[in-house]
Amino acid sequence: MNAPRGLTMIEMLIVCVMLCLLAAAAAPAWNDHLVRTRRLEAQATMQRLMLQQERFFTQHGTYLAFGAATTGVEERQFQWWSGTTPATSGYEIEGKGCDGETVHACLQLVATPGTPLVDARFRDVDCGQLVLTSTGLRLATGPQLHCWR
Repeated sequence: MNAPRGLTMIEMLIVCVMLCLLAAAAAPAWNDHLVRTRRLEAQATMQRLMLQQERFFTQHGTYLAFGAATTGVEERQFQWWSGTTPATSGYEIEGKGCDGETVHACLQLVATPGTPLVDARFRDVDCGQLVLTSTGLRLATGPQLHCWR
């Protein structure tokens, strides 16, 4: 007579422990992937915005400051968030004059991660703020040296 076959409680517990260990090992890698993806999305948006600003500069002889709080018609043509919508974006982007210069001569785009106007839970501790200037300078305020690739 054959006894019914199945998994014992011990075998089920072993499988559950193994799955938990795999999930714990995969979670940091998944989080790093999400941060890198959002960072690349912000960099692509910043490069697109800089191209828009260069076209504006060619037509008007000046760059245009912008951000989430701007209300002017011309300023509103520049997207201040990095993703598809502000709520799903990791970075808030602001266009302002370069350090020590006016916006008429030099523009810097500053992308700040996880502000209240975008996904406030998002953090980029490796790179911090991303900066792109109209002179071609690419910087980051975090400890990571190679944030722009």
